[in-house]
Amino acid sequence: MAQEKPNIILLYADDISARELPIYGSTVWSPPKGGNTSDPQYQAKTPVLNQLAEEGCYIKTAWAATVCGPSRAMMMTGRYAHLHKWWHNSDKGKAPIGKGVWNLYDSSPHSIANVAKAGGYATFWAGKTQMNIEGFQFDEACFTPGEGSYNTAIHTTDFRLETRKVDGKKKIFNADTNREIHKKSYVQSGWYWKPHVQLMNYPGTNKELVWWPNTKKAEKDFGLNTFGPDVELDFIFDFMERKQKEKEPFFVYHTSHLGHDAWDFLNPDSGNKWPGTPKISWDGNKYICLKPNVTGDNGVYDTHGTVTKSGIHNHVNYLDYQVWQYMNKLKELGIENNTIFIFCADNGTSGYGKSSPVSQKGTHVPLIIYAPGMNLTKKGMQDVLVNMSDMLPTIADIANVEIPDSYEINGESLIPFLTTDKKTHREWIYGYHKETQIVRGNLVLKDGNNVWYDVSETPEDLISFPKITDWNKVSEAHRKERDNLLKTILKFNIHETEHDAPVNGIEKVEPLTLKK
Repeated sequence: MAQEKPNIILLYADDISARELPIYGSTVWSPPKGGNTSDPQYQAKTPVLNQLAEEGCYIKTAWAATVCGPSRAMMMTGRYAHLHKWWHNSDKGKAPIGKGVWNLYDSSPHSIANVAKAGGYATFWAGKTQMNIEGFQFDEACFTPGEGSYNTAIHTTDFRLETRKVDGKKKIFNADTNREIHKKSYVQSGWYWKPHVQLMNYPGTNKELVWWPNTKKAEKDFGLNTFGPDVELDFIFDFMERKQKEKEPFFVYHTSHLGHDAWDFLNPDSGNKWPGTPKISWDGNKYICLKPNVTGDNGVYDTHGTVTKSGIHNHVNYLDYQVWQYMNKLKELGIENNTIFIFCADNGTSGYGKSSPVSQKGTHVPLIIYAPGMNLTKKGMQDVLVNMSDMLPTIADIANVEIPDSYEINGESLIPFLTTDKKTHREWIYGYHKETQIVRGNLVLKDGNNVWYDVSETPEDLISFPKITDWNKVSEAHRKERDNLLKTILKFNIHETEHDAPVNGIEKVEPLTLKK
């Protein structure tokens, strides 16, 4: 019997501002060292995402938080920091017992995975986590890097920056070269080339978590030519194939590292910000990927011209290639018209917007929704306001799941806007950066520095809105929207007074149910 509910794929890219995608029409984007450029050679080329955005739709102004941890918390819970307490990567509320970070699945038991599961979906998580994983209802996963691998020796790979004590002082060493690094960095495992990969509940394994490669064949094939984003997609496609055979709808939460800067293990002395990807080319109809050929050891490598130079534009290009692979796999499985594909990102680009409270530099991200079998009433660019918290209630609507009225959700489902003649989605959007709040409507924006902007028109760089210094020089509608926004965000402004989890945690919540 054929499934009734559509499959859902949510591709959540890392540290990519809306301006990095050509469809957003920005005159400025990021060069290989970070910052700003208008040099065409550093602009991404995304023919597939362009097509999906035009045949489906894309949102002109979608917001996340300013940095990854709080944004992922918003995505996973559909809530803001006043509830989940993840104010910033380095500023997270303590658990009720006063020790450790409050887990998202404890603060917000109706997570995005739990919602999908309640709707009858098989669930898969691939890529980056940045959080404890035990309490989310994902059936399977492929984590890159593997959980707990940041300072762990794994026999298949030494692409790892680790802390060592030298003369009583902690220093960071490259385990591959066995040399101390002097460029500013942090402890990290490789998630691009020769990556640290861990599988969760993979069929045929008798452990909840296993390191990959976990077979003799996989270990033989694994090495310098293994690219982490490719591994993720291989396991995602394996999962999709199995679930399609079982006629079970699936939810894939693909939290790609692509877009995130990292230590370039293939070029350890280069100072590269974004490691290269396998070289790809678009011939107008299809992508061709050059098979990687990397040789060497101990920090001295030759890519033989098969790996791109550094730059976020190459990461965005490779995401476009992976989206093309997704579309081909959906067609191969015969489910292209029964799958909803969502592409978005967690915060602004590193070296430009990431962790910035200025204007909407840190919060403005791309959002593309492609659902050919859903009969969307909206096509192409939509000049509406959307928040990453909206994804959870949207998925709940798709899955026909009822979220109890007593359980606070800050997001709003996009389904009424996408499938009816509704003209707008929401009146305001919200972000946060530590103790500061960022909010905007259709006319005004308040950033994390309490600077106000007139956003009634969009500048060419998507960011240089005129500042409002004299409220008598703007319209009454501007002033009224300002007053409404300030009233709206009052309830969220509790960083100083209710920073941590409630002493006794949260009260028992009503369960999720299917809509009647």
